[in-house]
Amino acid sequence: MTFLVGDKVIYPNHGLGVVERIEDKTILGTTCGFYHLRIVANDTIVLVPVSNVDGVGLRRAITDSEVERLFGLLGDGKIDNHQNWKGRFKDNSDKMRSGSIYEVADVLKSLTFLAKSKSLSFREKRMLDRAKFLIISEVSEVMRETAVAIEGRVDRALERCFTANARMTPARPTVAKAAPRVTAAATAPRRAARAS
Repeated sequence: MTFLVGDKVIYPNHGLGVVERIEDKTILGTTCGFYHLRIVANDTIVLVPVSNVDGVGLRRAITDSEVERLFGLLGDGKIDNHQNWKGRFKDNSDKMRSGSIYEVADVLKSLTFLAKSKSLSFREKRMLDRAKFLIISEVSEVMRETAVAIEGRVDRALERCFTANARMTPARPTVAKAAPRVTAAATAPRRAARAS
């Protein structure tokens, strides 16, 4: 995938960037091209080798039609629910590094859902905040709306997701405990007869 100066691109785990220039650099006798990206969130410059674009997951920002698909995914009621912290954290970390906004949306849904029932670890809380930031920043740029407006849309989509999930998840049947059997002998007062 190639980009031009001025293109808006997504750098996984960093968010939206703008290609400010493309230049060749010679490093250890090898000349290769680099994209100079200005990361919008913190105004830093990142150099990405042109030959390694696919390796780092650099991609174009989503389109208007993909935004609707994203909100559909956020509200669909399907939530990955790993019970094991280690497995969950690894899967979510892989999704965050993938660069796919849809994978980041899965992380956002599962961690938000989990946070409703228990406290997240510091690392998972940070990942949840990062996932939400990445989605809001990209969508607000694509839709040319404020981050606050997009955050409201994201929160409403997540609420739809949790409501739909509750409808899809069969309720656990409650098993009534049988009352203990009481016999006449058990209820009769005990008389201790002691011979004196």
